[in-house]
Amino acid sequence: FQLLVEVAWPLFIFFILISVRLSYPPYEQHECHFPNKAMPSAGTLPWIQGIICNANNPCFRYPTPGESPGIVGNFNASIVSRLFSDAKRLLLYSQQDTSIKDVQKVLGKLRKLGNSSGLDLKLRDFLVDNETFSDFLHHNVSMPSSAVEELLDAGVNLQQV
Repeated sequence: FQLLVEVAWPLFIFFILISVRLSYPPYEQHECHFPNKAMPSAGTLPWIQGIICNANNPCFRYPTPGESPGIVGNFNASIVSRLFSDAKRLLLYSQQDTSIKDVQKVLGKLRKLGNSSGLDLKLRDFLVDNETFSDFLHHNVSMPSSAVEELLDAGVNLQQV
């Protein structure tokens, strides 16, 4: 009798699992790709940009542009990153490299940021050449080219940002 109970009890539980599985079939979920986010060890600026730009944490069906191994962030050549790198190069290496071009470049970017009323700065100004954002919107999100161009030409008001 004990042998019968020891064999029947696991079979009974197994049949319960089979009946639950048959009554509730598995839900098909597509593969989920998240935008890359830099860790704090990558630097303060990429870390903060990763937090702000990916705050809603969207899930995409296809691999995202920054999913390649070794890529820390897609923000390395944004206008803010370029401003910080130019200022860092200017301040750290000013003894060795006294280039007036670097000073003019930093002052020009600061002037552009300071004088912006939101209408003269476009989203396109914050992206690097050959950026992957518009390609991502066109192919992964399936936006029409006219909508992507209109989005890239949208004005940015830094006071609101």
